[in-house]
Amino acid sequence: MPSEIVIPARLASTRLPEKLLLAETGKSVLEHTFLAAKKSKLASGITIAVDHERLAQLAHSFGANVQRTDPDAASGTDRVAEVARSRPDVDLLINVQGDEPEISGESIDTVIRLLDTNPTADVATLATPIRNRHDLEDPACVKVVRAFDGSALYFSRSVIPHPRAWDEKWLNSDPAQFLQHLGIYAYRRSFLLELSTLAISPLEQIEKLEQLRFLQSGKRIMIGIVPRSPRGIDTREDYDAFLKRYRQMQADTIA
Repeated sequence: MPSEIVIPARLASTRLPEKLLLAETGKSVLEHTFLAAKKSKLASGITIAVDHERLAQLAHSFGANVQRTDPDAASGTDRVAEVARSRPDVDLLINVQGDEPEISGESIDTVIRLLDTNPTADVATLATPIRNRHDLEDPACVKVVRAFDGSALYFSRSVIPHPRAWDEKWLNSDPAQFLQHLGIYAYRRSFLLELSTLAISPLEQIEKLEQLRFLQSGKRIMIGIVPRSPRGIDTREDYDAFLKRYRQMQADTIA
């Protein structure tokens, strides 16, 4: 089944200005993300969907396929939908955020397999166990709960499921009771073509989570579980931590 990785790339960023251009390793954050995405064994290709000429020039400099998208697009998903409209040859499109320089090729392949093996699902995404209470109670950490078949029941910034009486055992249970949603998606092209007709839903307005629009519209989302996920680049502290890991990896390779 032909599948295309789409990396939505927006120049502006609030907490870390123009973060995709940061290149203290010798490569930009965007190029690192592109190279990490290339490790997927199942994707047919990669397109970087940009909103600015500087990003287009950067992506061309390291040999990426580039598509200019609407600078006023509301979200990365809308940029992926723009690519979908121009690619009738592709069945599945995988949204990899541009600030994920350590994304795993295996994670990308997992969401592709989830849609390939669940023909009634419209979307696939990933989650990872939450093992500490700070993350569990952090509204920035989006939680998800699943049905027995692995499909999403609900996403929330609140603690879900919410224990009536707290017990630390819930954080250490196997399988995990608390799951953090990760921001990688695979979509069927047919779903993306329909996306513009789906009005922002009441649940999405309350929680500010676009995946709730999908659920409230009756779409089926499959959730795969991965043991861990690297952190994306949102702040200078995130980038510094990435630099440290990258330099250590380089040192280990030389040794």
